[in-house]
Amino acid sequence: MHRTISNLPRHLAFVLIAAILPANSTSARLEASLLDFDELESLYAVDPPSAELAKKLDSLLETAFVDNSATAAGTKPVKPELGALGRGLRVAMWNIERGIEYQAIAGAFRGLAGFETFIDSAEFPRGTAERAALSREVAQLRAADVIVLNECDWGVARSGYRNVARDLAAELKMNWAFGVEFVEVDPLTMGTETFEAVADPAKREELVANLPRVDRRRMKGMHGTAILSRYPLENVRVVRFRNQGHDWYAGEKAGVSELEAGKRKASELAFLEKVTREVRRGNRMFMIADIADPLIPDGRATVVAAHLEARCEPQVRLAQLEEILVAIRNVSNPVILAGDMNTSSSDSTPTSIKREITKRLGSASFWAKEGIKAATGVGLAVTAPVSLYGYFRKYRDPTVRSFPIFAENQEARFFETLEDFRFADGGRFDFRGDSERTINGRSGTLANSNERASKGFASTFKLEKTYGPTGKLKLDWIFVKPPAPSGGQEMSYRFAPHHGQTLTRLNYAGQHRISDHCPIMVDLPFKDTPALPRPAAKNWRIPFLR
Repeated sequence: MHRTISNLPRHLAFVLIAAILPANSTSARLEASLLDFDELESLYAVDPPSAELAKKLDSLLETAFVDNSATAAGTKPVKPELGALGRGLRVAMWNIERGIEYQAIAGAFRGLAGFETFIDSAEFPRGTAERAALSREVAQLRAADVIVLNECDWGVARSGYRNVARDLAAELKMNWAFGVEFVEVDPLTMGTETFEAVADPAKREELVANLPRVDRRRMKGMHGTAILSRYPLENVRVVRFRNQGHDWYAGEKAGVSELEAGKRKASELAFLEKVTREVRRGNRMFMIADIADPLIPDGRATVVAAHLEARCEPQVRLAQLEEILVAIRNVSNPVILAGDMNTSSSDSTPTSIKREITKRLGSASFWAKEGIKAATGVGLAVTAPVSLYGYFRKYRDPTVRSFPIFAENQEARFFETLEDFRFADGGRFDFRGDSERTINGRSGTLANSNERASKGFASTFKLEKTYGPTGKLKLDWIFVKPPAPSGGQEMSYRFAPHHGQTLTRLNYAGQHRISDHCPIMVDLPFKDTPALPRPAAKNWRIPFLR
């Protein structure tokens, strides 16, 4: 079941399904539906929760929060000029890592004037090709009329208790929709951790003293997926996956394995377990919304915002993809599927102690030092091991064919399934890669919708420090179904993906990167353009990745 909150009376809003067009502002009417601090504590401590609290949690997880007040205030889509393509829809997608670096994220979307103060002039000196390339990326992102965001906080201390989706939408004068993926209930995130398993009283006292001071009145603990749009968002609904792959409550609360426990002293293990686990209620989901405009083929496009599981085998992500495809199979208009698909070819997205702590607490100074100290000599518990055998063949390109034993690629079936899928109207996702329709003149599978590099795809995820060969991956994707061809005709290029690109410079423009994922975007022209001049391949230097 799914629900939509609108500005209708609250007792009606909870029983209306999202097929009804959402009305305007929701923000002032939400507080009574959200969880308070005592309820969050109870969701951590008591399993199963009381019937009343379980019902409230389920209602929250089923609700699509929708606010179209920007349209009511006069916002119109930019419909940017796309060069030889004419006007079209620009779509952006970004896993913003909870919104911890909110000001830089907002600045990036506001345009160069709003982003100028975040640029490191030593890496991007004025008057250079690098600075010009960065300026182009920022200007292009500003013109995106639809933005899919993964890892958006709402009422969590690490991101300043913001409703990140709402606040960004307000700054950009955009409509927004939000679906709760997880409710954060871990004592570390909530500031109630006591580190009782750390034997040394002095150390325990030091750890507790360095916990963030959480404002109980402002703590709502929500974390999820959002869609921002200058078009009104219609028919918004949240769909939770049946196939999950990881239990973010019981599995995280159980702690590390016995094998891992044997590698460390008890106090070190107790500390490291606390700062790397993440106990949550909820599970993975995807959100669907429609946008309408006479220039869009069939007058409507469906946006699917997804975030697939990281802590699972690739076959679980494949099962989640199949659930999405079942849900949208009968959609006859164009479809845009975007999000962090976690296509890492392993059962855990590689990360680092520092990034994991930053995601939990919003600051890595004291805690990163403690975490790395505890992990010294035994490796990082949260770094996924990857075999070198056959690795470089799929490095940055999880779409390559799998050869069992010799060069297996467990993610290959994900892309094969997506490419082979047919909608009820005969339409399909555009896997083309025409050099004249890419951002850099490179061709290959999916190059029109996702930027390719000299080898594989431009990485969207990087570790700050790579332990082994797992630091650069293509995890984030945009897939587009253009209008279905008719009468045996070939797929046209109207509303088909063009110039897909990864905004690496923008993400690394400051002294510290904005997110552990780079934003991506693609252009969908309103008219067909049968022939285009081939662009010259660009070989701009990528700034040093700190």
